[in-house]
Amino acid sequence: QVQLVESGGGLVQPGGSLRLSCAASGVIFNIEAMDWYRQAPGKQRELVATITSGGSTWVVDSVKGRFTISRDNAKNTVYLQMNSLRPEDTAVYYCSARTISNKTWGLGTQVTVSS
Repeated sequence: QVQLVESGGGLVQPGGSLRLSCAASGVIFNIEAMDWYRQAPGKQRELVATITSGGSTWVVDSVKGRFTISRDNAKNTVYLQMNSLRPEDTAVYYCSARTISNKTWGLGTQVTVSS
């Protein structure tokens, strides 16, 4: 089983930056991809960014040019660098790990963008 722990959320002003971290532990050798999702109040959870085991990345159009997903294999950690943050980026951000048979979620970290 995989365990995921997110960190790095907080309160930031519009235009500011945050870096989220997702540390994976447990049975991680069969992880095919890691994702970052977010869920704003009253909205459905949406996929924000993905990084595959081969290193391919994808981000949703609404954050393209502002958010970057990356990983440090030595630390078993995936990052989401978020720049030029906007109030509409306010949400709980969740990390997930995909294997061929299941999907594991972290507990989430709150990001609030407000002046």
